[in-house]
Amino acid sequence: MSSRDTILKAIRKSQREATPMPTLEQDWLRFEDPIDQFTKVLESVGGECIRVNSRSEIDARLAGFPQFESANIRISTVEGVGQPTVSMDSISDPHGLEMVDFAVMSGEIAVGENGAVWVTDEMLKHRVLHFIAQHLALVVPVGNVVNNMHEAYERLSFESRRFGTFISGPSKTADIEQSLVIGAHGPRSHLVFLVDDAV
Repeated sequence: MSSRDTILKAIRKSQREATPMPTLEQDWLRFEDPIDQFTKVLESVGGECIRVNSRSEIDARLAGFPQFESANIRISTVEGVGQPTVSMDSISDPHGLEMVDFAVMSGEIAVGENGAVWVTDEMLKHRVLHFIAQHLALVVPVGNVVNNMHEAYERLSFESRRFGTFISGPSKTADIEQSLVIGAHGPRSHLVFLVDDAV
């Protein structure tokens, strides 16, 4: 018997019994106050959550952020919010977004478990805006805050192919000398506005 056959025979003898797949019908993590949980987790990863009664309040709150006030190039994809200085429609090449200082965009679902927000490129000309802007603010209806990722995925539809991802906090890395760097390869700050009226 060759060494190859010996090895394969030993592997076959060592096979374990198959383990049944876990069921998704479980008592997943739930919180007494998912909004409070989302706020705390987002802050723990470097972001900030602000609850407002209406979209009209958002501009007043943004005015208190130096990053917004000092931004020369602002883009907003949320109608009536963010005081944009440039229209997304005027930019044909996504590379033209490299100088965006502040972007205000819609988020669909906020997850209390990990402080993440589901975003897509639906109604968005260039999806790179989520990652290339220096500072990012997402606007999410307060009714779209869920406890955990399982609840979030129950709300998602994958009937057609499209871009979508979860974003939690600003860009960060600690790979270099174990020093935390914010904004290494994406937004340097991350705001989430939970708004009571529909977005």
